[in-house]
Amino acid sequence: MDRGCRYLGFMLLSATLAAPLASAKPVIATQEREEHDRDRDREHRRIYDSYHHDYHDWDDREDSAYRRWLEERHEAYRELHQLKRRQQREYWRWRHEHQEHEEHEHH
Repeated sequence: MDRGCRYLGFMLLSATLAAPLASAKPVIATQEREEHDRDRDREHRRIYDSYHHDYHDWDDREDSAYRRWLEERHEAYRELHQLKRRQQREYWRWRHEHQEHEEHEHH
């Protein structure tokens, strides 16, 4: 009987320790999928400019313009949505002032 209890205890302990490992793979796969979706969304975002009442595709070109604006202001990179409203308004104003020049360079 003592041997049977030991065996049962060993099996229960093994199952308890193995349970988190069995569910770890789906969690990792889910995290990778969420990261992929987040990266895809970051690459294909449309942002509404409430000051000029229009949308901007946040693509490499827009990101480059935003980084150029930050560089001109000697500021460290922060995502646009992290800026204060006043700073966002300043960026969109700058962006619209420089948009015609940028379109001329790309055509």
